[in-house]
Order: sequence, then structure tokens, then C-alpha cells
Amino acid sequence: MQRWFSRVILIGLVLGLAACAPSKFKHYNGPPVTEVLVQKSERKMYLLSGNRALKVYDIGLGNEPIGHKQFEGDGKTPEGMYFIDRRNPDSRYHLSVGVSYPNPADTAYAQSLGMRAGGDIFIHGQGPEGRALSQVRHDWTAGCIAVRDEEVEDVYAMVRNGTPILITP
Repeated sequence: MQRWFSRVILIGLVLGLAACAPSKFKHYNGPPVTEVLVQKSERKMYLLSGNRALKVYDIGLGNEPIGHKQFEGDGKTPEGMYFIDRRNPDSRYHLSVGVSYPNPADTAYAQSLGMRAGGDIFIHGQGPEGRALSQVRHDWTAGCIAVRDEEVEDVYAMVRNGTPILITP
């Protein structure tokens, strides 16, 4: 009887602690984010509402950060105008929001070289893997835009699908 009671107490404590754990899903009720601006050379990302910056983040980029992404596996972060087009609540990098790369011009260019344009470009957090990699190299992704886990929680809450994202050199 004592052993059964101890198990019930232990299970109750575990469930209680899990219920108190902070959620990675935040709520946002402020001004709408009308554009995301990424300035690769400055390693900055701005969440804009009109011409006002609501948030500014330091970012990591692809492991070959200079230049526009041209094909799958080149390690570059795209440059140009895209849109936020999807969300991944189960990202191995904590949370992520998708960037609409490649556009038709990106695809056509890569195909003209006999290559694939690639895809799966996201703004994402670090997660355990990214935290380790970012200690070794600031630009550690395969072409994505990385922020800290706490910051991607803000991005995930604030930025809606369809929001334009301008990525500049």
C-alpha cells in the first residue's frame, strides 16, 4: 500500500511540474508585423510595423553567408523579397516559420545550371544542436536565419503567414 501511494504522489508531482512549465507558444496582441527585414551584412532582423521596428534581433545565417542562394547545398541564405508561408511547431530548432524560397526565378536559374534550387528556408531558433554549433561558428545554418529560442517564440507569435520578408545583402 505504501509503495502504491508513493507512486501516486510521484506521478502527481511530475504532472504538476509539467503543467507549470512555460509554454514556447506566446500570445501577441500588439501592432501587426507588416514586414520582416533581414540585413545579412549587419546580421540583423527587424520586425516592422509600417516604418517602426517592433523588435530587432541579432541573427546567424547560412554557413556561406555572402551572396544569394543559387542551389541546394550551397550554404547561402537567399536574398530578395519572399513571404512567410508556413509554420513548424515541432522544429528541431525549437520553433520555425517558413520563407517562400524558392520563387519561380530562383527555380529557373538553378535548373539552367542543372541544379535544384533547394528549399526549407526558415527563420528558426537554435534548439540543442544550434546552441552547440553557434558556439563554434556564428553562421551555422544550411541557409536559414537563426535567432535564440526565446526570440523565435516572439517571431512565431508576432509574424503571420503572408507577411513579406525582404532579405538584403
